[in-house]
Amino acid sequence: MARSSTASIDPPLPEVRQRGWSRPLAPLQRRWKAWWLDRHPVSDTLRLTQRNIYILPTRPGVAFGGTLVVLLLGSINYQLNLGYILTFLLAGSAVVSMHVTHRTLRGLQLHLRPPQPVFAGSAAVVDVTLDSEAPRARFGIGLRLGSATDGRLAWCDVPAGAHSQAQVSFVPPGRGRHEVPAIHIETRFPLGLFRAWSVWRPAAQVLVYPRAESPAAPLPPMRPLPGGSGRGRSEGGDTEGIRSYRRGDSLKLVLWKKSASRLAAGGELVSRDTANPVQQELWLDWQQCAGLAPEDRLSRLTAWVLLVDRLDVDHGLRLPGTELPPAHGEAQRRACLEALALWA
Repeated sequence: MARSSTASIDPPLPEVRQRGWSRPLAPLQRRWKAWWLDRHPVSDTLRLTQRNIYILPTRPGVAFGGTLVVLLLGSINYQLNLGYILTFLLAGSAVVSMHVTHRTLRGLQLHLRPPQPVFAGSAAVVDVTLDSEAPRARFGIGLRLGSATDGRLAWCDVPAGAHSQAQVSFVPPGRGRHEVPAIHIETRFPLGLFRAWSVWRPAAQVLVYPRAESPAAPLPPMRPLPGGSGRGRSEGGDTEGIRSYRRGDSLKLVLWKKSASRLAAGGELVSRDTANPVQQELWLDWQQCAGLAPEDRLSRLTAWVLLVDRLDVDHGLRLPGTELPPAHGEAQRRACLEALALWA
């Protein structure tokens, strides 16, 4: 019985040993993380210096170094003076190449433009500006997002004392607000024997809207508000005067003679201003998508927002805990899409 009780106690011992072994590594991991974050602060601008540029030989560079060792051993063994000359000439070229590779990145100033909002499933494009104050051109600079082994490089050259533009992209995992992944900058110019690189942690974020339902479901009916004057959109109604042309106006409402004279003077198109007896507004309501999953409801509401924006109709949005009053225009479109993207 004593043996069986001892056997029941034995299994937890390896776990205790494992925990004991893992504790000494925790301080090292914290120190490594603190050191890494200190060398790569979060910012939308970055200046490449010796502090944040790393350089190592590439695979061809390692093979080239091995070839030099073989040449040196052969020259020593056979006492070949020309072999010595060739070996040290190639070694000197490799050393010069290492300095040129490092200097290609050193002194570059990087600026990131805030990325535009995108819809779920679409690629977010990040624009990067590379400024160089040096009196020499820089060649073969590549940028990519994500880990050092993922993604394709976007190559660019930076003229002397000028700037260059580069674009990198990534697909956000879903709707909401996401941080831009770390950007890797590297070069192997001029001989490809060494790879110099740096890591940039941008502070910018990208807003991802829900994926729009396709094809879009029919819009819910508009609700009339008796007594309202309404915004002139119909071709009927009484003519009250003229006004500036609005997107979505019928061509029958455009006053072409007055518009021609205004355009000649640098003005804009004008339309007839009509009054509707009843103002109408459209509510895009969460409850109107009953029977769908939450993400599917957001997709349908997103499709409706895009549709009514093209129609230039006053519309409001109701979500659980959020309500946007009826309005129209680009500001209303962005407000509705942002509310749908950030709803939780």
